Order: sequence, then C-alpha cells, then structure tokens
Amino acid sequence: MDPQNLKTVNDVFSLILQRDHPRTIIHKRDGEWQPISARELYRSVAALARAMTAWGLRKGDRVGLLSENRAEWAMVDFACLGLGLVDVPIYSTLTAEQTAFILNDAGARVLFVSTRAQLDKVLSVRSHTKLEKIVVMDDLTSPDVRLKVPHICEADVGVSLNVIYFAELVTGAPLKPSVGLSGEFRSEESGSDDFRDSHFDAQLQTIEPGDLATIIYTSGTTGTPKGAMLTHSNLASNLVHSLEVFGLTDDDVAISCLPLAHITARHTDYAMFQYGVPVAYCPDINQLSQVLQEVRPTFFVGVPRLYEKVRSQVEQAANGGLRRLMFEFAMNVGRQHSAEVLAGGKPTSRNWQIADRLVFSKIAAGFGGRARIFISGGAPLGRDLAEWYAAVGIRIFEGYGLTETSPVIALNFPGAHKLGTVGKPLPNVECRLAPDGELLVRGPSVFHGYWNRPEETQAAFDADWFRTGDVASLDDEGFLSITDRKKDLIKTSGGKFIAPQPIENALKNNPLVAQAAVIGDRRKFASVILAPQFPMLEDWARANSVPFTTRAELVADPRVQALYEGIVADLNRELAQFETLKRVLVVPDEFTIATGELTPTLKLKRRVVEQKYRDQIEALYDEAERIPQAAAR
Repeated sequence: MDPQNLKTVNDVFSLILQRDHPRTIIHKRDGEWQPISARELYRSVAALARAMTAWGLRKGDRVGLLSENRAEWAMVDFACLGLGLVDVPIYSTLTAEQTAFILNDAGARVLFVSTRAQLDKVLSVRSHTKLEKIVVMDDLTSPDVRLKVPHICEADVGVSLNVIYFAELVTGAPLKPSVGLSGEFRSEESGSDDFRDSHFDAQLQTIEPGDLATIIYTSGTTGTPKGAMLTHSNLASNLVHSLEVFGLTDDDVAISCLPLAHITARHTDYAMFQYGVPVAYCPDINQLSQVLQEVRPTFFVGVPRLYEKVRSQVEQAANGGLRRLMFEFAMNVGRQHSAEVLAGGKPTSRNWQIADRLVFSKIAAGFGGRARIFISGGAPLGRDLAEWYAAVGIRIFEGYGLTETSPVIALNFPGAHKLGTVGKPLPNVECRLAPDGELLVRGPSVFHGYWNRPEETQAAFDADWFRTGDVASLDDEGFLSITDRKKDLIKTSGGKFIAPQPIENALKNNPLVAQAAVIGDRRKFASVILAPQFPMLEDWARANSVPFTTRAELVADPRVQALYEGIVADLNRELAQFETLKRVLVVPDEFTIATGELTPTLKLKRRVVEQKYRDQIEALYDEAERIPQAAAR
C-alpha cells in the first residue's frame, strides 16, 4: 500500500503490518525501553477486537479511552477503528465530573482506563454514565498493590463492577499476581502469517471512508466541551498531505508526549506509523527531559509552552557571571546567522562554531542531540520565540489547525518556510477570509459536526465553509498568519478591538514571565495579569536583596511590582495607544492544568483566570477610576 493513498485510518494499520517492523512502538517497562513489533501489536489489537465483539459491541458503538500516552492506547484505538467502533479519548487530567459528562454525552458503553487513580475517578461517578465494562491497563494484582487496594482483586466485587484487566484480554488467560503486561509484549515471533486473525482482517476491510472514527471533545476554553465527529476519511485525507515533504523513514524516531486525547498528538502518531517511524511513548510530560535523553528522537512535535519552558531554563542557567557573557556572545553570533538556519543550512563561520560548542550544542543536547525536525502546533508560537530558536540553530516549523479540521490546515515545511506565519494551506484545503477577518476553510478533512449538537453544528458553518473562529490574513505568497481567536478579541468601552494573544506572547518571551492574560473587555482600557516565572524571579530577588518567605510576599514587594511594570512599559512602547496596558496585576500563582487556568493542551482559559482574580481586577479598575478624580480635586 502507498502511504499517500490512504482512504481510512485502518490503511495506516495495514501499512504497519506491511512493513513488519521489529520496532513499531517503543515503551518503557521495568525501567528499560522495550520494542513492540508490528506482529506483537497486531496480536494485541486482534485480541482486543475479539473481546469487544464478544461483549456485543457493534459498529457505531462508543468506547471511552481514559489514559496517558502509552502502547495500550494505540492498541485500543486500532482495535476500535478496525471494528468500526467510535472511540472517545478523554484527557487524563480532567476531573471526575468532567469525565462523567463526556462519557454520558457520548453514550460510551465500555471504558479503558490506565491506572488505579483513573479507575477510582471513574468509579466515583459511574452511576452518572452508561458504562457496562471498565478495562484497566495497569496490573493491580501485584502483592504491593493488593495490600493497598485489596477489594479490587476480589473476584466477586470485580465481576459486579465489570472491571477487567487489559492483560487478560490480550493473553486470553486470567492475570496472575505479579505478572504485568510485558509478558504479552514479549510473545514469540513466527516467520509465517499464522499470527493473523482472518475474521478481524475481514472486518478491517468493511470499514468505509465515511464511517465515524472518533469523537474528540474540545478543550473547552470558551464553555462546555463539544464532541467533534471525525470520520475515517477526515483523518486519512489530512494524513496524505500533512508530513509528506519531510522525508520521514524508519531510521527516524519520534516521541509521543502531547496528550493523545488531543488531535495534534494523535495525528502525529498516525503519521509516524504511516511512514514507518518508531514511536516512543512518554506517559508523563514531567519526565520528558529524561525521555528525550534516553530515546534521542529525530522528530519532535511540541506546543509553544514546551518550547517556552526550554528557553526559560536555558536563560535561567545562563543567569550571571561568565555563563551570561558566553550566552550573550553566542546569541549575538546566532542572530547574525539565523537567516541561514531558517533556510535549512548550518552556519560554518568560526564564531558560530565557537558559539555552537559553548551554547547551542548543549541546547540541542537537551532535545536528545539528534532531532532534525521540530514542529510547533496547538497555539501560536510567536515570532520572537521562533527567532530565538533560529538564533540557537534550531528551525521550528510552525503549523496550524483545529480539532474540527483533523487537524492540519496549514504548515511550514522545507522549501516553503516563512517566519511569523503558520505556513501555506495544505493542497486539499481551501481558505478564505470573511469580511470581519475570520478564517473560513473547507475540504475533505473538515468534520461533519458536533455530537448531539445540531444547532451548534449549523452555527459552525457558513454554507459549506467551516468557521474557524480565528482571525487571520493571507499574504501575496499564500502564507497564512493567525492574529487571534475571534472570541478572545477584547472590545474596550471605546469600541476598539484588541487582539490579546500577540501581546501575551510578547510578554511571555521575557524570562521572568511564565503566563500573561490580557483583560479589559468592555472596560475603558486594557490591563494584564502576570504569573511570574518563579525560579527566575526568586534568583532575581536574592541577587537584589529582596527578602521573602512566600510567593505572596515576593510579588507584593514594591521592587517586584516595579520590575514587572517596567516589563509591561517596555512592551507598551511597541503597541498602539488603544492597546497599551494601563494596569499590571502580578499574582503569586502558577497557571496550571490542575488549578484550571490552562487547558490540557496548555492554552490559557481566559474566563477562568478572570473569574479567579475577579476581586483583584475590580480593585484594579476601581483604583484607576479614583486616581483621576483625586487629581481633579
């Protein structure tokens, strides 16, 4: 099968079997990275398919998938797709109530969960769902786990709860204490095709391009999550054109670290399988630095927040003394050669070689030292961040897309790369701009609507053009630029529209700023809430003899307030008068997924932030009102 002739996602699975690669997946078991061959993957997928068929699941039924990135995720996904089931991925970071909403809304009959923690979460809300069975990926039968959770291993309770172990499904035998999943993954190989399941193979061929493949619930930055319905054709048509020009082969290695409940990560994994690239799963984003060193990928996809964190860590490490001098020398040299890097070359000047040896090679080593392709998606990268990476010798290809477009709409790539844009639209995607600047798209990758939301589906389209909700521009060369989210636009009481994301991205480029949220809708002027990069701020405080015992004390210090007001003042000089930020609120908190300010894909939840700091915001604007009145008296 030709990788460029995909009709369904099952064709990707067929390509895996066609290549018969001994390292299709790489996963960590017992502290070691172990390969899973194409044949081992097939056996597990076919076994899962047999089990789900025996449970009475039929084409079109929904299956939930609540798990971090791991090999079992791919196995469940391929098994569902092969049977024509509709899988519903759920972010592992969601609360029990949010998880129950998705399961109930989708009408999922079966749910696969990864860990004891995820199982407990679901059991606490199971009465609010339509679940019939729960399958647990982790081995909870080991002696250590049994001591902590003895009830889950009692046969009568397990049956009444319909809790099943993943390993029992793929081995066909009861899971014995202390036997984990790795036994199945180490199954014996055979030189013949006797490992194939003729019934499952026949079922694979019955799935049509127009069949529903998955329901992916949006992150919910603007309200209740909606389930985007994506067909096999939607996903396959996007795969045909997204990464074809990057020259990927089975000599490459990729890390799957972005949550697979998000379409960007899932599409990337499919593309890796499409081109025969082994995929290494990183279940915990907090372990990414270690995984990068161990796997040493050649292909890396990250969201802007990941790239921002690396930059912040580099600049923090270069804070002060000789290291600072070396870093500034290297960056000055790098900026002189960034055009060469962006054109795909590697500078050869002596100064660049020195800078590379002192600084740039160490940054590259942080990504494992072998990465040749870097892609950013999920949110705007920001020109300054892209320029910083170009200066250190790393060319990031920024792309753009949405869950509803499967996801890629546009992407920079070798031979067509323009800094500050998200690249040119894919060949099978049409783009046009509405009178208000909103980007409209159409093509085979555009979804068919929201699950059980006919009115919202209708509102998402202008005839056959999908409304992206993003304000954009197209230049004379065909490169697309995204200005902001249409719903995020702030309209001041004077009638001026302010696009917050470019301003927030500019502020986050400062190593002292972790997150920024521009506010001011229906107010006389705009302000900003800043969450500091606390490691950098604490170093600054110690260097400047600013005493503190808590973060609240630290951000309340007048010198810290003046520091951040100065950062904002510097940016204000580059903004139009109506965009300038008149007030600054520095908060003693980090914005995280767990505390609710960020989505699972690390996008800012502006409404949550505004609600959390509502009293401080009101005080900020009340003070601004009082000052002119006092001056008048």
